[in-house]
Amino acid sequence: MTSNIKTNTKSAGENTRRDVLKAMAGAVALSTTSLAFAQQAKTYKLGISLAQSHPTVIGLKAACAEILVESKGQLVIEVFANSQLGSDADMVSQVRSGAIDFVATAGGVWSNLIPVAGITGTPFAFPSLQTAFSAVDGELGAHIRGEFAKVNLAPVGAVWDHGFRHITTSTKPINTVQDLTGMKLRVPATPTLQTMFKAMGSAPTTIGIGEVYTALQTKVVDGQENPFAIIEAFKFYEVQKYCSLTGHAWECFWLTGNQRSWNAIPEPMRQIAERVFAAHAVKTRGVLVEANTHLQADLTKRGLTFNAVNVKSFRDTLQNAGTYKEFQAKFGNTAWTLLEKYSGKLA
Repeated sequence: MTSNIKTNTKSAGENTRRDVLKAMAGAVALSTTSLAFAQQAKTYKLGISLAQSHPTVIGLKAACAEILVESKGQLVIEVFANSQLGSDADMVSQVRSGAIDFVATAGGVWSNLIPVAGITGTPFAFPSLQTAFSAVDGELGAHIRGEFAKVNLAPVGAVWDHGFRHITTSTKPINTVQDLTGMKLRVPATPTLQTMFKAMGSAPTTIGIGEVYTALQTKVVDGQENPFAIIEAFKFYEVQKYCSLTGHAWECFWLTGNQRSWNAIPEPMRQIAERVFAAHAVKTRGVLVEANTHLQADLTKRGLTFNAVNVKSFRDTLQNAGTYKEFQAKFGNTAWTLLEKYSGKLA
């Protein structure tokens, strides 16, 4: 009995020593990897087209500052706002090639590469912000993330709110869908919005966000459509007279990394980045909600005249034109079923 106990004790001791040595080897490997990463640490570039003053840019910069602290200086991410690294289309191309590491842009912009990313911009789909958040944080968002992975891109953290979009004009308010007939509107190069406005009789024109102010000022276009925060940040109220509260689409921003760049970051630091970016995305949602309660009053003081619209007439026009059926065919039945789980029946 004593011999067996000694043998078992010896065996247990050897196993323990092996476990300790294995753990030490793993720790050394991890610290060596981290040290090497720190010694060759580069500044990762994150591009976004929004102005420096936009809450999303402020939130991204705050997240990057927090990541720098938590990673003890090993993960350095610099935000380049206001299209410093190029247009949205340029930055999408650059992040795919690895010329830049991250880009934050709208689902509608991503839809030129990943069609289903545009589904969240389906007109009049979400009756409230909470419904939209539930969709992108839930099954619909998970489905879209899977499509990013297929083109070697890595969505990071939670989705950033970009708000409900409204129409501003210089010539007349938009009270009914008929008021849009023949109107030249600046609309981003996103297939969902382009299709929507064509179906409603307007003439959508693609202009980069940095050039919209001049286009409105010189009457190249009669109006544009964007959330309150964009109208304020880009000072469109200086060259527009009316803001019609259409709330025609909700948009979100996906922070996405080049898959190779993302995988090259050690796992512990990827976890920090994922967690911190997600926390600031959710925090910024709250900031935008609070800001929007004040922005309409502020924009009114700056000269914009607001008016309500009959949303049903717009939605009926799209329904009768077969636009929702067209979107269903484009995005696929799986994605459309997930959308309607949150939005209710559309097509």
